Order: sequence, then C-alpha cells, then structure tokens
Amino acid sequence: MEGRRFDPGPGHHTCPVPYGVRVDPRHVTLVLCLSTGEVVGATPEFVVEVPWWQEVGPVVEAARSAFGLDVRILRILDGPDWYGPPACGQLTYLAEIDRPPAAGSPVLLTWTGPDPVVDHPLRQLWARPGGPSADLSWATQALSRLGISLSGRPEQMRSWNLSSIWRLPTDSGRVWLKVVPPFFAHEAALLTALDGEAVPTVLAMEPTRMLLADAPGIDQYDADPDAQLTMVRLLVELQTRWVSGAPVLLELGVPDLRGSALIGPIEDVVERRADALTAPERRVVEELVAGLPTRFAAIADCGLPDTLVHGDFHLGNIKGDPSGRAGGFTILDWGDSGVGNPMLDQLAFGRFLPPRDRPAVAAEWARLWRSAAPHSDPERAVELLRPVTALREAAVYQRFLDNIEPAEHRYHDGDPADQLRRAAAGGTGHV
Repeated sequence: MEGRRFDPGPGHHTCPVPYGVRVDPRHVTLVLCLSTGEVVGATPEFVVEVPWWQEVGPVVEAARSAFGLDVRILRILDGPDWYGPPACGQLTYLAEIDRPPAAGSPVLLTWTGPDPVVDHPLRQLWARPGGPSADLSWATQALSRLGISLSGRPEQMRSWNLSSIWRLPTDSGRVWLKVVPPFFAHEAALLTALDGEAVPTVLAMEPTRMLLADAPGIDQYDADPDAQLTMVRLLVELQTRWVSGAPVLLELGVPDLRGSALIGPIEDVVERRADALTAPERRVVEELVAGLPTRFAAIADCGLPDTLVHGDFHLGNIKGDPSGRAGGFTILDWGDSGVGNPMLDQLAFGRFLPPRDRPAVAAEWARLWRSAAPHSDPERAVELLRPVTALREAAVYQRFLDNIEPAEHRYHDGDPADQLRRAAAGGTGHV
C-alpha cells in the first residue's frame, strides 16, 4: 500500500512512518467473545488490505463483508515479533460480538489457544469485554445532554494501547469519541483550555474520555511548502500566546518538559536500555546524559521562553484545507504535549519533512521566535536540543511500555533503544 488515506479523526495519536513505502496487507484472525467474556470461537483467516495494526476500522469492515459479523475489536493478541512500522503480517485480535454465530456456522472455528480474556492490571478499559459498549453509552448520554442524537451506526476506527477512536454519525454532523489511557488524561483538559485555538473542539469530557467536533478538511501528509510554513506560523502564534500561561498548563496536569524534569526519565531509560546498544553507542549516550545539566543551562541562555509544546508535531497530526476555504488547519493529537522549549516542536516537524523543505521551515521558525523573543538565538537552541529530542522520545516510549500490558509491547518494544541509537548517531556536539 502506498501512502495512507485513513480518517481516524481529530485528536488521534500517530507515530510517523515512511508513508511512501509499499507494505503488504494484514492476514487477520479474530477470536470472538461475548460482552460477558465468554469465548465462542474464532474466524477463518481473512485479508485486510489496510496494513496498520491499530487501524481497526478496515478489520471491522472486512469481517462484516466476509462473514456477516458485526464486531468490536478489543485488542491485539498476537502478531509478528519484529520491529518496524506496526504494519502487515499475520495478526490475531480479540473481537467482541453481541451473539454467537449459529452452531455449525462456517465462519466459526474452535479456538484452542490461550484464554484471551484473562485480565491484566494494565489492560485499558476499552480492551476488555464490555468496554466499548460502556464508552459508547457514555458518549450517547453526553450527546443527549447537548440535544444531539446518533443518526447511524457508530464506526470503530482505532484500538490500541494509546487510544480508542470511534466516529459517530449524528443529526448535527460527525462527532468523534476518543478514549485515552490515564497517562494522557491531560489532553481533554488542555483542549478545553485551548478552546478557540486551532485545535479540536471538545463537546464533552471526562479525564480519559472526550467527544470532539469534526475537524474540517483532510490530513496533510502531502502538504506543499507554502502550507508547511502556514502550519509553523499557526503553532508559533499559539505558543507565543501561552508563554504567560505556562503555570496554568502545569496546573492542568500538562507534563513538564523543561530540562530539570527530563533528566530523571532520560537517565532511567538509558540505564534500562543500555544493553541494547553497541559499546560505542553506549559511550556517546552516557556522555550526553552526563552533560545534560550543562546542555540545559546553555539552552536556557538562548533566551527562548518555556511554553506549550505539542510534542508530536508533524504533517500527519494536522488536518485542514490549505486554501483556507474549510477553516484553515486544525492541530490534532495533544497527548504528548507539555511545557518546555518551543524548538522541540521544530525538530519534530522538520524530521519528517522531505529534506528539500527543511531549510525554509527552519528559517521561518527561527524568524518567528527571534521576533517573539528579541535577542534570542533559536538556531543555537535547535542544535543544542537535537540530541535531547531523541533522548526524550526514548523516555516517552519507555513510559508507554511501563504502563501497557505485555501483549501490547509489540507496538513499542524496539522504540526506546532505537531512539537512543538516534541520539548516539548525532554525537555529543558542542555545548
């Protein structure tokens, strides 16, 4: 499959991957259970053309087309033990159905594997039998309080350890239900605080559930250079408005990404993952960690204020119409947000742009921040932060792994060491 043209909705968590790369489809088996947890069998293997593991909408559609089954995907049970973009291969999911197929049905095979509903304390609620129904019940009641009714079947779009996403057709247009783990519980509160900015509109929320208004337009993976610069201006303008509001964001539970708060998690992930590195890589990473206090002091001397950081700013987390006819751009997925140096977002954005587009974006970012913070040195801040971004991402992935059940580790298990290697590849640089 070339590229990606899904619509997982506003506020979806994504991990950038090489979207121009051709990958094979998934070969899927569903283990079927009832909302009580009773396992009733499994489907024959079937093909799902869309490869990405967490994109379960195409799995639901394929199960309906192939077997006449209406399923709700709960979680992944088994898949390839390899690291790369979580895509394609032989996959087994646990899926919930309302009633078992008729006895002797050709769509129902005997399941002889391990009991898939044995609970785990780190399992997300939506990954348990009855979990999706509870989320949809909350959403329906919240919509009703707003005078909005469902006008069709809710569509499950995504289910994995970082989010559960549903698209809800209503008599007021599409609405999105997003459910997140407790370590992303700040996202709904942040989006509510940013109301009126270029972010999804929150219609209703609980700490780990939110209903979001539809964001107009399409994903911006293929944005041209002019659109990229518009996105940069949009984010920087938002960040400059929130410089004075950084204490408010921290009180809302938005994570602290300032230097003193990053050192501990970085030291922890390096200690735990160092054995996966070569000896030369380990020496570079350990030297980087030892120099972090000095590096962060030098970054502070660059004169940029701490403010809101998106944390995962890339083209796939932006939706809209470059012409502005559909209301401009909406910045999605604020689960990785924090309070810290704004140039963290410049490095994330530039990393996934075509190389030919990076110089203009970097120059515009620096120009905007020199204007917002006279006498600052954004370019030097970027160079000092470059290894920090990889070290921070290693710590972020380790936090995911520490807070999700082992069966879901296949989504992230190679990421901490991979990011440490990226930090090592850049060297220690001059501080």
